Amino acid sequence: MGVEEPLSRMPQMRLDELLEELQARINAARGTRDRVHSLLEAVVSVGRELDLSQVLRRIVEAAALLVDAQYAALGVIGPDGRTLSQFLTVGLTEEEIARIGPLPAGHGILGELIRNPEPLRLTDLGAHEASYGFPANHPPMRTFLGVPIRVRDEVFGNLYLTDKHGGVDFDAEDESVISTLSVAAGVAIDNARLYEASQRQQRWLQASGEITNSLLSGSPRLAVLELIARRAQEITGAGLADVTVPVAGTDDLVVELAIGGDATRRGLVVPVEGTLSGAAHQAGAPVTTAALAEDDRYTAGPRRFDGLGPAVAVPLGTAAKDTRGVLLLARQQGEPVFTEAELDPLLAFAGQAALALELAERRSDAEQLALLEDRDRIARDLHDLAIQRLFATGMTLQSAARLVQHEGAAERVSRAVGDLDETIKIIRSTIFGLRAREEDAGPSLRARVARAVGETATTLGFPPRLSMEGLLDTDVPPQVADHVMAALTEMLSNTARHAHATRVEVALQATSGEVVLTVTDNGRGIPTDGRRSGLRNLEERAQAVGGTLEIERPAEGGSRLVWRAPLGAHRDG
Repeated sequence: MGVEEPLSRMPQMRLDELLEELQARINAARGTRDRVHSLLEAVVSVGRELDLSQVLRRIVEAAALLVDAQYAALGVIGPDGRTLSQFLTVGLTEEEIARIGPLPAGHGILGELIRNPEPLRLTDLGAHEASYGFPANHPPMRTFLGVPIRVRDEVFGNLYLTDKHGGVDFDAEDESVISTLSVAAGVAIDNARLYEASQRQQRWLQASGEITNSLLSGSPRLAVLELIARRAQEITGAGLADVTVPVAGTDDLVVELAIGGDATRRGLVVPVEGTLSGAAHQAGAPVTTAALAEDDRYTAGPRRFDGLGPAVAVPLGTAAKDTRGVLLLARQQGEPVFTEAELDPLLAFAGQAALALELAERRSDAEQLALLEDRDRIARDLHDLAIQRLFATGMTLQSAARLVQHEGAAERVSRAVGDLDETIKIIRSTIFGLRAREEDAGPSLRARVARAVGETATTLGFPPRLSMEGLLDTDVPPQVADHVMAALTEMLSNTARHAHATRVEVALQATSGEVVLTVTDNGRGIPTDGRRSGLRNLEERAQAVGGTLEIERPAEGGSRLVWRAPLGAHRDG
């Protein structure tokens, strides 16, 4: 009996082992079924989205969930094929990301997958020969699984997963699951990009139609430019849009239009050398950068691009010699770089902007021609009618004065004759100013002042108001006129650089004894402790001709500069 009892237990023990093995296989099958089900759900979830940023976010979240990883990331490979242009993470809080600092560019283990786009599993990523270590404040990571994502025939980016929960290593099944997800991700990314491209193309067409209508309706040049820049900013998702144009006679550019960011950029003069806009202006072709604020090639000029990342500068013209300006678009740091697919419609859009500038110039030329013709007509009428009638009236009064016996009345008639002579001088000076052409306007102070004020509109971003009175072209000697022009240029330049004004008024008046130049603005005023080199130059120039400079601070704000120079001594000399 004692021997038979253990023998009877053997079949029972074998049966228990078989049942346990069966249960394990059932559990494994159930786990595989659940995992396949989770994988299918992830594929459907990823494929459901059409917005590319949402697709990428769903991919990295699904990857972390499928293999139970504590940390996951998706790195998008940039246009150069060597670095990462975008990096999305799961498992890190915003505070942790901020403490770590700049997002990785694709060195170390991350760069290993870029160089060799094949699945990579590591038990200890720190022991790999390509490992660079972690930056300060980065959480420790040990196990690693990396899988490339291919879109058609190119590697779009890589999935990176670290630290599986429970401290176990990633296995072959994890690699198979993520590889399967990457295939579905590639299809979803391709669909999202195609949808995004079609939507973008439709928006470009709508914007082109809107701009064409604006051009045909005769909208002002600056209004059309602003419409072009604003639509380009909206369609490309840029945070900043600037239009810069060449400054005549120099190698500089001036920001004529600024949208987004710090709008005080408008009127800023920047060099061609060492700036992104300048590079596009010289090349006559688009120039891009992945990080505008950190690009060592474009550091010239005032610092104004902090916080900006990917940027593109597109010339407004078909060739370097025909470039009428540059459209600069910049996105925030961490956003996608500008791709070739985005540049093609942007180039066409820039061509339309160049057409807008050319049409505005032709319209301005036509208006100027009509204005000159009208001035000629007015000058002829004044000369042939007004002056002759005034002269005849003066002769009549002079003849009548001989017949007036009353001394007081005779004096009044003589004074009236003198007033008529002075009026004739004023009208003749006006005729001279009206007939001054662009090619022979040098001797004319009126024409020089009008041209200088008109050119300043580009730097200021708006046209100043101008008023002129008196015999400017006959009573102001050439040497004084030169000082007036130098003072005016200095005043307007200082206003454009420092005042941040939205209204500027220029008044020039010639009296019997002096010429007075007044420039008034509604800006932030002249600081008492600021640099005064410009004001000192104005004072010295006024003193050189025996004049003065008055600095006023109106109660309503802004500043008023009054520059005076005497005329009598210069006329007598």
